[in-house]
Amino acid sequence: MSEQQHDDQPAQDTAAPKRGNGRAKYILIALVVVAAVVGIWWYLDYQNNGKFLQETDDATVQADMVTIAPRVSGYVAEVLVGENQDVKAGQPLVRIDPRDARAQAAQAEAQIAVAGAQADTARAQITEQYAAIDQARAQLAAARSKAAYYAGEVARYRPLAASGAETRQTLAQLEVTARQSADNVRAAEAAVAAQQRRVGSLQSQVAQGRAQGQAARAQLAAASVDVGATQLTAPIAGRIGDKTVTIGQYVQAGTRLMSVVPLDRLYITANFKETQLALMRPGQPVEIEVDALDGVPIEGRVESLAPGTGAQFSLLPPQNATGNFTKITQRVPVRISIAATPEARRLLVPGLSVSVTVDTRTARDDLKKLREQAER
Repeated sequence: MSEQQHDDQPAQDTAAPKRGNGRAKYILIALVVVAAVVGIWWYLDYQNNGKFLQETDDATVQADMVTIAPRVSGYVAEVLVGENQDVKAGQPLVRIDPRDARAQAAQAEAQIAVAGAQADTARAQITEQYAAIDQARAQLAAARSKAAYYAGEVARYRPLAASGAETRQTLAQLEVTARQSADNVRAAEAAVAAQQRRVGSLQSQVAQGRAQGQAARAQLAAASVDVGATQLTAPIAGRIGDKTVTIGQYVQAGTRLMSVVPLDRLYITANFKETQLALMRPGQPVEIEVDALDGVPIEGRVESLAPGTGAQFSLLPPQNATGNFTKITQRVPVRISIAATPEARRLLVPGLSVSVTVDTRTARDDLKKLREQAER
């Protein structure tokens, strides 16, 4: 019995490794098949979907916030809102002491009254002047009649004095009187002309008073605008931020006092590389992940693409025509609208970091069409 047992032991030891090697071989083959299937599936998915998904984390939530600044200088009388307070459009925010602006308005009103009084005085003087002109014309007519009479007397007495019927002394007196009468006519004519020119001068005074009145009314309108500008109101609905104004502070025109952030009109600016834009079009769907929401996905859509790269709109755009050149991939801002639920929107504020993925499959055939057109 012992010899038979020793003879069977080597056969069993040889069969065990064969069964183990066969099982490992099958497992390895199965793994290779699975890996191949997964690889093929990944490749097909990438060709059909993955390569059309353009992603970037260079994106932030933004809003077209409005800066509140006064149009007039003065001391702040009231601050009617607090930091982070929600406001409605037209709601009063700050009141500046309006007494200076009201004084300017009152001064303009006084100037309007003075200009009107000056014009009325000139008009009354014109009425009086027409009467003076009529009087001067009557005096001129009388002077002409008198001059004509003495001219006739001179003509009548001259032949009589020549014949001796009248004395030459009488003729000489009549000639002197006739010359004086003619001079009086010329003086009366000059007086009539002077009185008529006086009307033109008075009419100029009326026009001057009217112009001064118009200038004063323009000053009153500007002063009234300044009076209204002493109360600053919210131009849009939103939330107050960056408030720096306090009661009693003297503010200059144009000084930034606070900002109104329209939280109901948020959007995303995503800076995509230029190599990602070939198939990007307005209206394409976007998947948004906000860091502050712990990866909760939000939907959006591409609104528009900027008309230039971010570098072109910088304070000092790059000038590559001089010196050495190193090619750097540029980025183009893309504006994306947000379609978030009210609950999620309450947690969004400008400046938050986000990651966006744009599905460009709707334009997948555009490059092919461009190549076909280029080959024709």
